Amino acid sequence: MIYFDNAATSWPKPPGVAEAMTRFLTEIGANPGRSGHRLSIEAGRVVYAAREAVAELFAAPDPLRVAFGLNVTEALNLALRGLLRPGDHVITSSMEHNSVMRPLRALERQGVALTVVRCSPQGVLDPHQIEAAIRPQTRLIVLNHASNVIGTLLPIAQAGQIARQHGLLLLVDVAQSGGSYPIDMQRDAIDLLAFTGHKGLLGPTGTGGLIVGERVDVTQIEPLKRGGTGSRSEFEEQPDFMPDCFESGTPNVVGLAGLTAGVRWVLAQGVAQLRAHEVALTRRLIEGLREIDGVTVYGTQDAERQTATVSFNIAGLEPSDVGLRLDDEFAIMCRVGLHCAPAAHRTIGTFPVGTVRFGLGAFNTAAEVDVAIQAVARLAAGA
Repeated sequence: MIYFDNAATSWPKPPGVAEAMTRFLTEIGANPGRSGHRLSIEAGRVVYAAREAVAELFAAPDPLRVAFGLNVTEALNLALRGLLRPGDHVITSSMEHNSVMRPLRALERQGVALTVVRCSPQGVLDPHQIEAAIRPQTRLIVLNHASNVIGTLLPIAQAGQIARQHGLLLLVDVAQSGGSYPIDMQRDAIDLLAFTGHKGLLGPTGTGGLIVGERVDVTQIEPLKRGGTGSRSEFEEQPDFMPDCFESGTPNVVGLAGLTAGVRWVLAQGVAQLRAHEVALTRRLIEGLREIDGVTVYGTQDAERQTATVSFNIAGLEPSDVGLRLDDEFAIMCRVGLHCAPAAHRTIGTFPVGTVRFGLGAFNTAAEVDVAIQAVARLAAGA
């Protein structure tokens, strides 16, 4: 079996992830911050270790400004719905996932003004267009770092500088780039970073969160939920300090144990090294697919300007049929369709049919890429 669906969820996980989760369940298992006994204290250490690992990976200013949640979708909703008020203006791109677009469209109906800056058909965003879209009411710029459809990298560092020059905030969705591309919140001028644990961070599903930079006043962000935090229990009002203000309810400690192991593996390998591996595989895949008659490859077709996510179509075949045959006949796992990103597909010209998407990852090999290219060639030839 060849697993090319890492853009959805990475698999397999590194050695140590399952072990860390098993260790928590068999040796600790308690609720962090809710009791004073030794197992509760050890569970608290597990959660804090996850904060430290994530903060190190993204060069966050303070581990305590890492707020955990279920996934990047929850983190984006927290930032967008928590920050924006009627009368505010927000800028985004036409390559966004529905985890950004759906909250923004809901907020638009509630009086938040929205500008969607159109990217090129290759998914490229001109930062000057962001600056040109700024209004007196603009409060926030929100961008994904990399497209989940074609992998194209957006200019987040330039957007960060524009945001700083105009007194705005920058929210970046790193679901597709976190763990496989070097990201530094301070260097890149990122104010809010939404991440997921189950893709490039190589942790389990049900983990993710929002990192809030020091320029952001957390009291200005409305929590998505309120409830028990294990702190300030004498008050019936939500705590106003991080991370407690955004972390009501018992956290997914077993998942965070696995997340820590995944992130530590990434750090041990080195993000730059993992990036080089994925660039080499992506270049090999793009070059191979481009040589097949009847195959259209989307995006920049430049491995240095994208993540290891490659979308293509075969003339005369529906993406769904291609995906089914790749699975049934060649044991290649991939994703087909619109990938929860209709705006991106409209931008690249593949709406409403979508594409076939290969999402390569840290554990894929050149040999697997070659097998996949041969399989696509056979399908394109009508075999």
